[in-house]
Amino acid sequence: MDIENMDVNILVSIINLKLRDFYSNLDDLCDDMDISKETLINKLKEGNYEYIKENNSFK
Repeated sequence: MDIENMDVNILVSIINLKLRDFYSNLDDLCDDMDISKETLINKLKEGNYEYIKENNSFK
Protein backbone atom coordinates (compact mmCIF):
# COMPACT_ATOMS: atom_id res chain seq x y z
CA MET A 1 0.00 0.00 0.00
CA ASP A 2 1.45 3.35 -1.04
CA ILE A 3 0.47 5.33 2.04
CA GLU A 4 2.65 8.34 1.26
CA ASN A 5 0.60 9.29 -1.81
CA MET A 6 -2.82 8.38 -0.43
CA ASP A 7 -5.37 10.92 0.73
CA VAL A 8 -5.14 11.04 4.52
CA ASN A 9 -8.93 10.75 5.03
CA ILE A 10 -9.18 7.65 2.87
CA LEU A 11 -6.12 6.18 4.56
CA VAL A 12 -7.48 6.64 8.08
CA SER A 13 -10.74 5.00 7.03
CA ILE A 14 -8.92 1.96 5.63
CA ILE A 15 -6.56 1.66 8.60
CA ASN A 16 -9.33 1.98 11.18
CA LEU A 17 -11.41 -0.65 9.38
CA LYS A 18 -8.46 -3.06 9.36
CA LEU A 19 -7.68 -2.34 13.03
CA ARG A 20 -11.30 -2.93 13.98
CA ASP A 21 -11.85 -6.09 11.94
CA PHE A 22 -8.48 -7.82 11.65
CA TYR A 23 -5.79 -6.55 14.03
CA SER A 24 -5.65 -6.20 17.80
CA ASN A 25 -2.97 -3.50 17.68
CA LEU A 26 -1.10 -1.16 15.35
CA ASP A 27 2.15 -3.14 15.51
CA ASP A 28 0.46 -6.27 14.14
CA LEU A 29 -1.14 -4.32 11.30
CA CYS A 30 2.14 -2.67 10.31
CA ASP A 31 4.09 -5.93 10.48
CA ASP A 32 1.54 -7.86 8.46
CA MET A 33 1.06 -5.16 5.83
CA ASP A 34 4.79 -4.32 5.68
CA ILE A 35 4.14 -0.67 6.52
CA SER A 36 6.49 1.52 8.54
CA LYS A 37 4.67 2.39 11.76
CA GLU A 38 6.51 5.72 11.96
CA THR A 39 5.59 6.62 8.36
CA LEU A 40 1.94 5.72 8.94
CA ILE A 41 1.70 7.73 12.16
CA ASN A 42 3.39 10.74 10.56
CA LYS A 43 1.14 10.59 7.49
CA LEU A 44 -2.00 10.48 9.62
CA LYS A 45 -0.71 13.37 11.75
CA GLU A 46 -1.00 15.48 8.59
CA GLY A 47 -4.77 15.07 8.94
CA ASN A 48 -4.64 15.66 12.70
CA TYR A 49 -5.24 11.98 13.45
CA GLU A 50 -3.60 10.35 16.45
CA TYR A 51 -3.48 6.67 17.39
CA ILE A 52 -5.47 5.90 20.55
CA LYS A 53 -4.11 2.62 21.90
CA GLU A 54 -7.08 1.99 24.21
CA ASN A 55 -9.50 2.19 21.27
CA ASN A 56 -7.11 0.61 18.76
CA SER A 57 -7.96 3.33 16.26
CA PHE A 58 -6.97 6.70 14.94
CA LYS A 59 -9.10 9.67 16.02
